[in-house]
Amino acid sequence: MRICLGSLGLLMALGVATAAEQLLDFTSTPAGKLPETFKTFVAGEGPPPDWQIVMEDVPSELPPVSANAKANNRRSVLAQLSREKIDERFPVAFYNGDIYGDFTFTTRFKLVEGSGEQIAGVVFRLQDEKNFYVARANALDGNVRFYKFVNGERTTPVGNNLKVAKDVWHELQVECTGNRVIVRLNGKEAIPPLNDNSFSTGKLGFITKSDAVSYFADAKVVYRPIITLAQSLVQATLADQPRLLNLRVYGSTPQKATLHVLAAKEVKDLGLAATDLESKVLAENQLYVGKTRSAFIVTAPVRDRNGEAMGVVQFFLKPFTGQTEANAAARVEVILKAMQLRVGAARSLVED
Repeated sequence: MRICLGSLGLLMALGVATAAEQLLDFTSTPAGKLPETFKTFVAGEGPPPDWQIVMEDVPSELPPVSANAKANNRRSVLAQLSREKIDERFPVAFYNGDIYGDFTFTTRFKLVEGSGEQIAGVVFRLQDEKNFYVARANALDGNVRFYKFVNGERTTPVGNNLKVAKDVWHELQVECTGNRVIVRLNGKEAIPPLNDNSFSTGKLGFITKSDAVSYFADAKVVYRPIITLAQSLVQATLADQPRLLNLRVYGSTPQKATLHVLAAKEVKDLGLAATDLESKVLAENQLYVGKTRSAFIVTAPVRDRNGEAMGVVQFFLKPFTGQTEANAAARVEVILKAMQLRVGAARSLVED
């Protein structure tokens, strides 16, 4: 994954948001593997999907330097290869990193095989496996459609009939601003602009249907970063405390009421469900200290101005000679106090 943020870091520190561009670059993942930053599931019914990197010829979007130049366009693309012919089976692969609000998500896709379906599309503002938007193209029926899953139920698709050729690379783009959704195919508006208030933020990914084998490449998102209180706490604390090995903030959201990781040093930790330990710390509003071979782990409630626990922070401390659980706890109390001054009277750790 490559991220181009320009002066975003400085602007975030000043509390100002600007546009950022993120490229979903699959070249660092070996063929046959799923990128580590992605997760998969099947919406509807049927067995798990088979998302993996394959090598494929992808024509360059740039003209050749000269007419005699030999093109070497073989590179890594993300593919869905399972061929389970089940009508209400929707294989999904999503980037388990940032959450996006306003964005433009663009990808190239190729419809490769499928006797029952030849479909490729994107999921966006994904909350969980049962709640998300979809924009997809269909070669067999010749159309582009928008629909959504709400609590696991798929709504009636809306869209236009358009020719979508098989075995050809196309570009699909979704633009979201507030509750407004625009879908484009090959640079042209494919569906009249839509307005929907179901989901205001969420994750991004790819989707197929039934036995469709589809490839995706050149995916990028241009977006206005969402800096939640939890993310801001993690960024500021890690900057001030370079000896921290890791840091996680647990909380809940309207879309996911169970306690889970809202922000962390490691992207792979985002969305992880809380264990009994974090749940106990939140319920009892008490700090807990544990130890592994490589770190002291202090799990503590993060409190608002009224002293009520509104979430949990987990500190992974690099040990030093003579360190005890008592002085690890004391060290964390100082850091936690600074974090709680920033929390103040905020209603939620997911506030901007």
